[in-house]
Amino acid sequence: MPNTMLKLMPTTTLKLKSVQSNSLAIPGFEPWYVSPSDPALSVMIDYRSRSSVTVSETATLHKALEHLKHAGVRCAFVVDEKNTAVVGMITAYDMLGEKPQQHMHFTGVGHDDVLVKDIMQKISDWRVADIKDIEKSSVGDVLEMFTETGVTHLPVMETTEGNEQRLRGLLSFAKVKRLLVDAA
Repeated sequence: MPNTMLKLMPTTTLKLKSVQSNSLAIPGFEPWYVSPSDPALSVMIDYRSRSSVTVSETATLHKALEHLKHAGVRCAFVVDEKNTAVVGMITAYDMLGEKPQQHMHFTGVGHDDVLVKDIMQKISDWRVADIKDIEKSSVGDVLEMFTETGVTHLPVMETTEGNEQRLRGLLSFAKVKRLLVDAA
């Protein structure tokens, strides 16, 4: 190893410890609740630590809905055909609501021919929050925003040092309601 590499190595040693119990709680099984005064970040899906669920813009609604069910989510980001960029967002509500029926009525196609791109929420139509605002907000603020706007999912954006916008996270109305209701 070159000497320059040795100088960059940390001088402290990581110390390992023993577990002081013969059993542990199963991670993820303990109940998780929030109160309205908790930080909004506590209910945000953060894409720095969790990958997003995506569907292709050319997937049929049936295939996309099955993918969402399999992933255990109600919302996915829509990616272009080359799988290189997010071009929209789709929710289970979009796929099971009036949008497919309206598209079939206006285009004359059958249900099996409706594609994700036909009913998705295009990026240009998104209403988003900035991570800096979320960092200053509470769960109660998020709940109020969902109630006032009627949106079910809210993309959270951040601006990089190069002044480029990117997806940082996602807030879900159903998740917030579930975590608050269970706390009562």
